[in-house]
Order: sequence, then C-alpha cells, then structure tokens
Amino acid sequence: MLWPSQLLGNALSLGARSQSRSDSHRIFRYVQTDVFTSKRLEGNPLSVFTDARGLSDSEMQDLARETNLQETTFVFPRDPEVERQEGVKVRIFVPGEEIPFGGHPTLGTAMVLRNLRAGSQGSVPSKKASEIVLDLKVGKVPVVFHEEPDGRVFGEMHQVDPEFGPLHNRETVAALLDLNPGEIADEWPIQTISTGLPFAIVPIKKLSTLQSLHLDLSKVYKFLDRQNPKCDFYYVCRDTQNQEIGLRARCILPIGEDPATGSAAGCTAAWMVRYGIAQPEEVVHIEQGVEMKRPSHLFVRVAKAGNRITNVRVGGHAVQIMQGEVFL
Repeated sequence: MLWPSQLLGNALSLGARSQSRSDSHRIFRYVQTDVFTSKRLEGNPLSVFTDARGLSDSEMQDLARETNLQETTFVFPRDPEVERQEGVKVRIFVPGEEIPFGGHPTLGTAMVLRNLRAGSQGSVPSKKASEIVLDLKVGKVPVVFHEEPDGRVFGEMHQVDPEFGPLHNRETVAALLDLNPGEIADEWPIQTISTGLPFAIVPIKKLSTLQSLHLDLSKVYKFLDRQNPKCDFYYVCRDTQNQEIGLRARCILPIGEDPATGSAAGCTAAWMVRYGIAQPEEVVHIEQGVEMKRPSHLFVRVAKAGNRITNVRVGGHAVQIMQGEVFL
C-alpha cells in the first residue's frame, strides 16, 4: 500500500503517541520503506516503528524476527528540546540481536522522520526537516537532506570516523571463498575497517567472479568469528562495465544476502581514499543488490586531513511503500 505524503498528517506525528489500547491490545504503528533506491520494490527494505515507547527489549527483538528483514528500527520520541540537544533516540535490531549501527536503517529511519515532520507542517518541508540527528548506540549520526531538481530527496549520513583494523592474507581468503588467489586483486589489501560496524573489504578483480560467488558460509564464518574484531566480508569490484558506477558490491550474510550495506559502504569509502583508489571528497557510486534483483545505489565520499581519513558520508534515496499497525 503506497503512502502519499499528504496522508501522513497528525496520525503519525512525532509529538503523538503511536500506541493506544483497543480491545486490550496495544497498537504500534510502522512504516516500511525501500532504502538506497527511488524505485519501489528495489533497494533494501526497512520497517520503522515510529513510536516504540512501551515496547520491551524482548518485544522489539520478536518484532524484528516477525518482520524478517535485515534490520528493523524503533524510534523513541523525547521532549523536543532533548531531541534538539541529543538527537532522536533510535534502536536497531536484526532478527537475532540488537546492533549499534547500520547504514540503511540510519538513512531509512531519518528519511521516514523527515517525511513525518514535513507532512505535519504541510507539503513544503521546513528548515527543521533539512537535517535529522539520530541518537544511536554508536553515538550521534546526523543525516542531511536536499531536494534534487527532479523532486527526489537525497539523504546523506555522516558516519563515525573509521578505525582501520587487521589485514587478511589473500591466499587464506581466496581459499575460504573457493577462488584462486589471482581472482582477488593484489594492488590493495584485504582489511577490516569500521565506521560503526566492522567489515573486511575484499577486492574482486572481475565482475563475472563477483556475480558468481557461491559461498560455503559455515566455512567463511568459522574464520570470521575468530577475528578480532568479528566482522563480515564486503566484496567489491571496480570492473563495473558501466562508467557511471564506480564499484559493484555484494554482502552475503548468514541471514541472507544484503541488498544494500551502508555501513560497509562507509568502510569502503575510507579504504578507497586510504589506498588511492578514490580522491578525498570524490563521490563514488556503489551499486549493490543486482544479483538478488534488489538493485541499490549508494553514494559515498570521505575527507582526508593529513594522513587521517575523516568525515565519512554515505548517501542515497529512500521511498516509502507501506504502513501498518501491530497489535500486541
């Protein structure tokens, strides 16, 4: 069910409780949005519970399992002055646990909140909707918005500064992926990086290799779970066969392939600038999710101050596709 902005109104305004009692049920409203895309039924889907006050930790975890999406977020509205100082409190859950950060849930949640604020003030967003700061487990993450000439809204999150972790042996990683070592680029290292969540960036030489990855995940995660920090692999390839795309990427997790991994994209942006693949402030267009028919488009850039990589930004679009109510 599509949700035109004019229907947002007061029903889901941030100042109102999204839960009430009816026939002894508690009602919690949610919005589902497709993130890192401007086309519905593409990108990475996300459910956002717009007022989670009254939900317990176990209920949020159960709801994340119920949605069965890569991530589900829960917004906890606070006094407007507190939100101006501290940001909007948001918690992020995957089906198995709570996580401190995630790229597509950050952008998607901020976009939902922006649309709610814009809808409650009329069709023209106010200046208050030009930036949303989320208060996440990892810290404050601002998301800045601007409207493009075609009317689409682009959001860009500022992730925390990167932490560069251990390097990984190319031959070892190739064996885990059932590849020949020569199928992994040797110009740049396989390295674990975190901008809130750790990912080991694996540069694949050819697009055909990236497309045909067939992993023994039990073997892969037996290795990854021993790493410090524990991490996931993010597979990237410069052979995009499209001059408008800077990188093609995949992220294959135990819970399924991820259509768009904004946290890993931020790590990749830092990795690219550190090793001279991209220049500071150069915008790189990453395409992900093609193989699973959920194409996603992430736009990344970082700054560099001396030898320090800083100001990691990951941006994209999001489009709302449904709304609903949960009865507990």
